[in-house]
Amino acid sequence: MIKTPLDDWISRKTGVQSGTLRRDAIEHYQLIQLRNTITLAKEKSNYYLKSLAAVDPNKIVSFDEFSKLPYTFPQDIKENPLNFVCISPNHIERIVSLQSSGTTGVPKRIFFTKEDQELTIDFFDYGMRNLVGPTDRVLILLPWESPGSVGDLLRIALERMNAYPIPYGPVSNTNEAIQAAVTYQANSIVGIPTQVLSMARHKNGDLLQGKIKSVLLSTDHVPNSISRAIEEKWDCKVFNHYGMTEMGLGGGVQCSARLGYHLREVDLYFEIINPETGEVLPEGELGEVVFTTLTRSGMPLIRYRTGDVSRFISGTCPCGSVLRSMEVVKGRVSGKKRLGKFDISVAELDEVLFSIENVLNYQCEIDERNGKDYLYVNIMKADFNNIDEDVVHHALQKILAVRNEVVKDRLKVVVNIDNQQFEGSNGTAKRQIIDNRKVKVHI
Repeated sequence: MIKTPLDDWISRKTGVQSGTLRRDAIEHYQLIQLRNTITLAKEKSNYYLKSLAAVDPNKIVSFDEFSKLPYTFPQDIKENPLNFVCISPNHIERIVSLQSSGTTGVPKRIFFTKEDQELTIDFFDYGMRNLVGPTDRVLILLPWESPGSVGDLLRIALERMNAYPIPYGPVSNTNEAIQAAVTYQANSIVGIPTQVLSMARHKNGDLLQGKIKSVLLSTDHVPNSISRAIEEKWDCKVFNHYGMTEMGLGGGVQCSARLGYHLREVDLYFEIINPETGEVLPEGELGEVVFTTLTRSGMPLIRYRTGDVSRFISGTCPCGSVLRSMEVVKGRVSGKKRLGKFDISVAELDEVLFSIENVLNYQCEIDERNGKDYLYVNIMKADFNNIDEDVVHHALQKILAVRNEVVKDRLKVVVNIDNQQFEGSNGTAKRQIIDNRKVKVHI
């Protein structure tokens, strides 16, 4: 099994001879960079000048000491993003506005310098080497037309490794995306999970069978059911990438073992915390992902709470890397809703619904009428084949919360199946359970 190329990348960035990288060298580097980041933020950021006023960077000599620092929340950025900027506006190369799923109002704004974006390109360059190499032809199904967009940075990274990028953009017409892959002889695809799934499950998806060797899914949580469906359809290997705009787009990527993500530890420091108490959890325990930027100059973030749920994987990766591995993210802290005594999650819905042949996407809402809960599931299907409604009901019964409440006659499941795209199904909007009940339980 091939070791992830990120090991050599981090060796180069930390000044360690290739092949001799160890955990203690990475952690020593991270502690130095954490102190540097705190110093920069206290001097240049109005937000951290106040929140870290009592913190002496020189006294952060251990990760335990660092874990006592306050968290940064998405709402903090949303309220006044300029308070986080540590550099002159003249040096800001790109500004990204983020609207949270299912909300309205002022979006978060994230600022990047040219140097910040170069860090991301460098990570993409080595991260993509897990699945493609020189001369491979990569169809990029991500936004790319704006300079500095994720697809544009990926294009630059692929060119550096002498691969052939094919910028296309998010899929709005599935058949046209398939034809583009055929026309340009793509043998690798990078895209949004549900959009790549729609290509694999399209009536012309067979045109790519045996021609695609690797797929990288990004921008959203990736259910195992989607990965399996794509792999079985095209006889390829599916890799997962973890990243968000706030962390500079790239956070981690799977290696040839395709277990957890190997993390971008040279630019980011990750923690897993108890989302309720804020306590840092031991390795292996499930909790909320928190990160701190280590090399960002434009808008450093310290102990930023992502809302994503994962855990660190104990032991050494089968590929032999010394980098930390984090379990593939399947959901969010806010992604669970209570049905009776149990929770229902987006992750559970993903696994049972995407396992059904011809399901491309779904929407889910919970409402209450006359003392009974109603679960409304709107299924988007491929336009050339039908889905038996009973199959969907049977699949939903595999979820404990649904089965328990249906048996006790406290829940009615209403399924609607059509081939019409609904709002958000063609973009990067995250799937969520919309709870319209007056009395709700949020976990």
